[in-house]
Formats: sequence, C-alpha cells, structure tokens
Amino acid sequence: MLGHLGINVDDLTATKKYYDAVMPMLGFDEFFTADDEFSYRPANGKPGTYLFFYPSAEPSQYSRHRTGLQHLAFRVRTRSLVHDVHGLVTTTLIPQFGGEVLHRPQVFPQYPQPYFATFWLDPRGLLLEAVCHHDRD
Repeated sequence: MLGHLGINVDDLTATKKYYDAVMPMLGFDEFFTADDEFSYRPANGKPGTYLFFYPSAEPSQYSRHRTGLQHLAFRVRTRSLVHDVHGLVTTTLIPQFGGEVLHRPQVFPQYPQPYFATFWLDPRGLLLEAVCHHDRD
C-alpha cells in the first residue's frame, strides 16, 4: 500500500480551497496545513494513502497525456456517492473554480465489473475519478 502521494501545484492557496471542498465527500480529512504544504488522510482513522500538495519549484504546464501522473481515482462506498460527487463538481466546484467533467456517472464495461465512476478535471487539469466497485446504492 502506498503511504502517501505528493503533488506539486502552481497555486497552493487556490488548490487548497478546491480540495477542501471535495476531499470530505471522497472520504478524506485534512491532515495538516503549513505555509508550504497541505495534506489529507483517509477519514476516521481508516488505513490508506495520504495525499500531500506542495508548491511547484519550477513553472510548468501539467498534462495527463505526458509522462508522469495520469489521474487519481478515489474509491467510494456507493453508486449514490458517485452521483453526489458529480453533483458537487458540476454545481459548485466547476462554476466556482473551473474544471471540466469528462464522464458523467456511468458503468464502464471495459473495466472489471462492477465499475461505476465519474471522471473530471480539476482547475489545473488533473484528472480525478470517483469510483464505486459495488452494485449497491
């Protein structure tokens, strides 16, 4: 199991506002915040990977199509939660911060079933996914 992932971003303050809005719905709590980083951990003491954000030391344009990080997938307990995340993204996050939905909540038959997910881009182009590996709501 991965202990943590670190992601460099061009605007730490704006990125924190975005992720503070979505991470609780994805099952994460804030771990700590400092002037030069912030982080989240799985909620309620559950085991899992922590996520850290740092300011970029060099300017660059991120692309999920280049070598490097392609996307982050967050497992959620129910298909209803996939819909709830999609609702938050479309009604609150995209209008306030920017981004784009690439795939509305749906079954992806090309992946091992059950696989129900939504995919979207955060304001900086990072591909995010909320996925449920259950047939339950």
